[in-house]
Amino acid sequence: MNIAQVVQFIASGAWLLVIGLVVLTVTRSSRGQAVKGFSSFVVIALLVAIALSTAGAGLVFIEPDEMAVVITAGQGGIRPDPLTAGMHWVIPFVERVEIYSILRQTYTMSAVGTEGQVAGDDSIQVRTKDGQQVYIDASVIYAVDPNKAVDLYRTWRKDYENGLVRPQSRGVIRDVSSQYGVEEIVTGKRAEMEQQITDQLTAIFSKNNLILQDFVLRNIRFSDEYATAVEQKQIAEQQAQQAKFVVESKKQEAEQARQVAQGAADAAVTAAKGAAEARVIEAEADAKARVLQAEAEAKALELVANVLKENPTLLQYQYITKLSPNVQIMLVPSNAPFILPQLQLAAPQ
Repeated sequence: MNIAQVVQFIASGAWLLVIGLVVLTVTRSSRGQAVKGFSSFVVIALLVAIALSTAGAGLVFIEPDEMAVVITAGQGGIRPDPLTAGMHWVIPFVERVEIYSILRQTYTMSAVGTEGQVAGDDSIQVRTKDGQQVYIDASVIYAVDPNKAVDLYRTWRKDYENGLVRPQSRGVIRDVSSQYGVEEIVTGKRAEMEQQITDQLTAIFSKNNLILQDFVLRNIRFSDEYATAVEQKQIAEQQAQQAKFVVESKKQEAEQARQVAQGAADAAVTAAKGAAEARVIEAEADAKARVLQAEAEAKALELVANVLKENPTLLQYQYITKLSPNVQIMLVPSNAPFILPQLQLAAPQ
């Protein structure tokens, strides 16, 4: 409760006091009782009530989120400057104020009856460039221009919402949307369309002493026939995409199988080459070993031959040492040459 309301409340109490004193005075007078003192109280209470009522009628408190236009008997019927937030004085019973909110206000037009200012389906019906019927839900966020509140009162009073905001918004939305095809509205040009509507409404509101804060394109709906056609088209596109995916999947599987087969063939070739190279290496090593063995045997035979050449009886000695120690008599064929000299075979003396 602000000061002006407090003063008005006290003034109302003063008038009740005046009425009570008057009733009491009349009652005492009808009974023949003295009323001289009461008459003075009545006059004083009446003067106080008049003063408080005058003060209460002249005091105006403007909230921080408000401003007021003063309607007066002079100055062309309206003060040139509006009243801003705070306490102000106007001439009682000669001037009055019209208060405007300077907060942002939202006007919504929607198919959902509980969302908008108008009950029921209040969406905007639009015929697109290609002849399709669409339904648009939108919200217009605006505010009163504080510097033009007096002009707003002169042109629209307080009916600017129904007289300006609603019809201009619906008209601009229809005009701009009709310049686009339904596919353009749904896809890439929706933002462009929304920006055009915003620009046009900004200019219109500015000329009519309002400030457009924002325009929101809430939703776009289609007719049932078009929605069904779009759904069927999307299903067909999804099926085509699915078929394409299956083909690509089969291609990938075939490519994977080819790569696996190629890898197996390459592995087999590599293994065969490795085995062949291993056999070649093994054969070469075996040949070298045989050559070395042959060379060693030849060298050994050469050494043996050289030793026998220098010691011819060494072979006989080796023969005798290899005989079994149990052999006492050895028979040889008559026609065979003696292996041992006769002198060595003679009986001991």
